[in-house]
Amino acid sequence: MKKQTIVTDKAPQAIGPYSVAVRVGQFVYTAGQIGIDPASGQIVPGGVEAETRQALTNLKHVLEAAGASLGSVVKTTVFLRDIADFAKMNAVYAEFFTANYPARSAVQAAALPKGAAVEIEAVAVVED
Repeated sequence: MKKQTIVTDKAPQAIGPYSVAVRVGQFVYTAGQIGIDPASGQIVPGGVEAETRQALTNLKHVLEAAGASLGSVVKTTVFLRDIADFAKMNAVYAEFFTANYPARSAVQAAALPKGAAVEIEAVAVVED
């Protein structure tokens, strides 16, 4: 199967030598998205809730560029700077995933890029 690198100007560009997503066949694998505003290149203010909302919005745009959607996500991994923020992150997450929930792991990380409070990656299936 051919590997397709995904690009979009609706989400932040990669901040290192990686792709924001890769599609192989019907599967899309995203890089972790943090709460960066694509226009400013800065972490959005407002704490873990605002960062989660922006990270999931960025993830949505990346998936759309790959021909997928949040509804086609089968697995997410959530990295939190502080696991005590789980309930706040989860409340915002529930705004984006409302039925047929993807499988999910959530872990505390010692540090995240750019000092982010949350980072979210996903695997999705493109339904042709």
